Amino acid sequence: MVEKIPSWIEKLLLPKLSEITGEIKAINARIDSLDKKIDSIEKTMNTRIDSLENRIDLLEKTFNERFLSLRNEMISLRNEMFTKFDSLEKTIPMMEKLKELEIRIARLEKEKQVV
Repeated sequence: MVEKIPSWIEKLLLPKLSEITGEIKAINARIDSLDKKIDSIEKTMNTRIDSLENRIDLLEKTFNERFLSLRNEMISLRNEMFTKFDSLEKTIPMMEKLKELEIRIARLEKEKQVV
């Protein structure tokens, strides 16, 4: 079939093929450069994400510690309040009895004065 390319086609196509080959090499170089930039950005983003995750973990730990501290303080205050209420519950009947005794003493003193 075609054993030899006519010289006029060769003269036309070879420079174009050579130019296309050069452009493809340039495109490949730009792609490689973009790949390096993307890798660098990815590493930076991963570093930042790791840093943020560490900060979030620290904030979560601090929050949990403070929350537990407040919880324990509230439990302590509740227990103290219950203790004071228990003490009041014991004191009120004694105060009522004391009041009754004061009333009786006052009555007896009145009766003594009348007699």
